[in-house]
Amino acid sequence: MEALKLQTTTKPVSLKLDANLKARVDALAAAKDRTAHWLMQEAIETFVEREERQNALREEAMAIHEHYALTGLHVSEERADAWLDQLEAGYDIDPPQCQS
Repeated sequence: MEALKLQTTTKPVSLKLDANLKARVDALAAAKDRTAHWLMQEAIETFVEREERQNALREEAMAIHEHYALTGLHVSEERADAWLDQLEAGYDIDPPQCQS
């Protein structure tokens, strides 16, 4: 039985680099025994994943702020610090309740 092959669709992209950056990419690719194409693809994927995580965190923070603005529910700095101190000391305790 022949192994199943995963098919992915790739799209060619043109990228213009200045001569200095292209030489640096080529040197790094050679040092890693990889192609410049592989190196650039890895770099772009890493960048996109990082930016997606950052955007998700930003959206979550905005939603949290909006919830606070609508409800006024919050935990005081003192209560949050006390809870974190207990966690750091090794106690598995529930977070403090929000207050308005």
